[in-house]
Amino acid sequence: MSLTDAVRGRLADSGRAATPAAVAAAVRAEDRVLGDADVLALTREVRADLVGAGPLEPLLRDPDVTDVLVNGPSEVWAERHGELLRTSVRFPDEQAVRRLAQRLAAAAGRRLDDAAPYVDARLPGGVRLHAVLAPVAVAGTCLSLRSPRGRAFTLPELVRAGSVCPEGASLLTAIITARAAFLITGGTGTGKTTLLSSLLGLVPPDERLLLVEDSAELRPTHPHVVRLEARPPNVEGAGGVTLHDLVRQALRMRPDRLVVGEVRGNEVIDLLAALNTGHEGGCGTLHANTPRDVPARLEALGCAAGLTREALHSQLSAALDLVIHLTRHGPARRISEISLLTRTPTGYVTATPAAHLTPTAITFTPAAPTLFALLSWAPKQRTQTT
Repeated sequence: MSLTDAVRGRLADSGRAATPAAVAAAVRAEDRVLGDADVLALTREVRADLVGAGPLEPLLRDPDVTDVLVNGPSEVWAERHGELLRTSVRFPDEQAVRRLAQRLAAAAGRRLDDAAPYVDARLPGGVRLHAVLAPVAVAGTCLSLRSPRGRAFTLPELVRAGSVCPEGASLLTAIITARAAFLITGGTGTGKTTLLSSLLGLVPPDERLLLVEDSAELRPTHPHVVRLEARPPNVEGAGGVTLHDLVRQALRMRPDRLVVGEVRGNEVIDLLAALNTGHEGGCGTLHANTPRDVPARLEALGCAAGLTREALHSQLSAALDLVIHLTRHGPARRISEISLLTRTPTGYVTATPAAHLTPTAITFTPAAPTLFALLSWAPKQRTQTT
């Protein structure tokens, strides 16, 4: 029997919680010849296996690691500084990965077993957990862990990181100051949540932010933030709280700015309705490959929720002003385009590019004057595309 199994058995027999002191006592009780340093190292290792993330714990403690991905017992990847690399971390077998996934799910208050073979949750420390069990995951249990950022990036830090040029940062500040309603779009991993957190930090401190999220990830640096987080139904199928429910509740909580972390379902109806009834400055994120895809994405969500295409576009034209689009180039995430949402003579909304951005420059299109008027802002030097 391994030392970990022996210590686990001792703790189970004693009924004691796996505190550092209890684990250390159980390690010493094994009557193995160990020095103080060995006992300390083994206590940390065993406790990580019992109540932490096991062999993944060192990766999650590394401040440079943002994502840890487990594709099987011998395939563990970590993203560090935007680069995804295979690590030397190994699990003994598939059952060890499965046990860890189930224990982490239980720590988040979620069920993970053959009847519910996948879970998406936030752990008590803020780590985002996603897990899929075999046989749904063909090669074995898959784990995805995303570490929370301790604080939001400031806009000057994004400029220094090459995500946006200085004049682009000035334009983003003007969007917040003008209380324009906007969506931040892009593919997976392009930095939508990071940018939204940064921009929310620019909101005046006397305004009240209501954040509605499926899993709490936004961390704006702001003195008055109220967070609402969705909850799945329990084993009996009761007690679920959706984003649709939370958006409606948020509107009764005197929000100065309503923020939906990610628009992905029928909450789009309540968000558009809110932005049409005096709730200025609302914002959120949306998965979309290009700004031009945004009306179609919202149309699909709205129609699935019961709105007609015409009604959705009518609401959309009056509710949202802008799309801020992000792209990823290797490890670098960049703001690439700012587009206006405008209604065409057909009655449908389209995304019209107003500015193209690079890490060092911003180029404006013929639609830019409409953007300047909306924001009461003027660039230092106007460069138009042909």
